Amino acid sequence: MLACVAAFATRAHDWPEFRGPTGQGLSPAKGVPIRWSGSSNVAWKTAIPAAGWSSPVLVQKKVYLTGATTRNASGALDLAVLCLDARSGKVLWTAQVLSPENGSSLHRKNSYASPTPVVADDRIYAHFGHLGTVCLDLKGRVVWRQTSVVYPPMHGNGGSPVLAGDLLAFSCDGSSEPFIVALDKKTGQVRWKTRRPNDSVPRKFSFSTPLLITHAGRKELISPGAGGIYAYDPASGRQLWQVGTGNGFSVVPRPVYAHGMLFVNTDYDFPKLFAIRPGGDGDVTSTHLAWQTGRGAPSTPSTLVVGDELYFVSDAGIATCADARTGRVHWNERLGGGFSASPVLAEGRVYFQNEEGVGFVVKAGTTYELLARNELGERTLASAAVDDGALYLRGAEHLYRIGAK
Repeated sequence: MLACVAAFATRAHDWPEFRGPTGQGLSPAKGVPIRWSGSSNVAWKTAIPAAGWSSPVLVQKKVYLTGATTRNASGALDLAVLCLDARSGKVLWTAQVLSPENGSSLHRKNSYASPTPVVADDRIYAHFGHLGTVCLDLKGRVVWRQTSVVYPPMHGNGGSPVLAGDLLAFSCDGSSEPFIVALDKKTGQVRWKTRRPNDSVPRKFSFSTPLLITHAGRKELISPGAGGIYAYDPASGRQLWQVGTGNGFSVVPRPVYAHGMLFVNTDYDFPKLFAIRPGGDGDVTSTHLAWQTGRGAPSTPSTLVVGDELYFVSDAGIATCADARTGRVHWNERLGGGFSASPVLAEGRVYFQNEEGVGFVVKAGTTYELLARNELGERTLASAAVDDGALYLRGAEHLYRIGAK
């Protein structure tokens, strides 16, 4: 692949951000399990008392999660970061980091702790959308808090943060005046803030996680939002280019970059998948759109590129394998159930996890081959983390390590 994003971590057991070491769902791990259930091939299962749909991250044999609990009848919240031992499942510490007096109305598939944390250089960056952002050390001690970046939420929070050099960037696409912002990762102070150019779009909210790429020697921070797909200079926040998507809104999937193209979703109600050549300046809609499809396009799960193939699953459970360069479909298959989690790749296998707790393991290739169908028995909306010999799956009440004990 021609993608130029963060290199794989030096240890296969590191999965330090949403969608892993490259932010694109690709794992170099070995011995990853193929078959499991709620009671078989489970190394451990730990109850998580703080609710949330942030995905687990894994660094140096520690698993990190965020969660929220309701403090009183008026809706006050306690927002927490949890650390577990990856080998035993024991909760090593819980840090209560923010205590807002109220949250907001939530979508039925959302939570107050949906963004996935980022772990790098002995720091944990935990983001809770409009409720605040916190940096901790690896012992759970707060280094800084940032609660001045506020915006009117719609359906709660969702998009995860991304590191870009010495900055921590995330989208703030609320119900009005959406923007993207970058904080100094050492202090939490705002370094830049750029408003979205989508005043004509009636519904302005979105939940996508940015992706940092390097194209033709230039770093570009790709951040989809309502009405368009936008690229920014990560150092200054200056908008570099945009591709218009009409009135598309509530964009959730994270972009993927491979073969010199970005694969980006554009809308929730009528989703489309765009293949875009990055680069250029200004509005490049008419020149940089390589191909698009609405057939089986997801509203929530991100896509996955493996070799020359692009894999995606619709929220309604239709999985697709297509040629990444042309969009030509190799196969469509109904897996079944609703989908929110993004697929991951390990050892030539694509792992799809539906909302009912069923995991589908499909051999990567242009011919459909289902290797296993695994029922966990617990609702699952978070995306998996991958380790040598293990998968980490977050359910509604527990975190599971799937694999041999």
